[in-house]
Amino acid sequence: MIITQLEIEGAFLIQRQPFRDERGYFARLYCEREFQEAGIDMEIKQMNLCENKETGTLRGLHFQDGSFAEDKVVSCTQGQIYDVCVDVRPDSETYLKYCAYELSEDNGMMLYIPKGCAHGYVTLTDNSQLLYLMSEFYVPGCAKGYRYDDPAFHIEWPITDGLILSEKDKELPYINQ
Repeated sequence: MIITQLEIEGAFLIQRQPFRDERGYFARLYCEREFQEAGIDMEIKQMNLCENKETGTLRGLHFQDGSFAEDKVVSCTQGQIYDVCVDVRPDSETYLKYCAYELSEDNGMMLYIPKGCAHGYVTLTDNSQLLYLMSEFYVPGCAKGYRYDDPAFHIEWPITDGLILSEKDKELPYINQ
């Protein structure tokens, strides 16, 4: 794996390095030793799989706070997404900044999102599938989020018309409310 520190404090882009032959390929999604050497200390407590049927499906911006704040590694195992990490830690030097990357089954990129950062994405293809590695268990009372279109974040989403959002995501607050 190639692990690169990003502009958001504690966030990393992870590039899989698949071994390919006539049968297909093999690639590691997680290696504790390589993560630790890059400065990532993450114990995996949960793995989630998410399917999105249509292009323009937007999920986020989500995170957990308190004692169940979570690190996550997001990979796109089918299709393509525009993945966003927003720093919502008031004491961080990169507070309110975001970074975004296209993740796809073809490019093999993964995004490591540290505790205190919100995560969201929009699908760029139909039938996109994501795999999440989580450092904490899901605790509904700690689940938080902010609007994907919050002007405080200045996110430049590649799709803005005809977005498909859950009712819950439509009702998320703006960060300064």
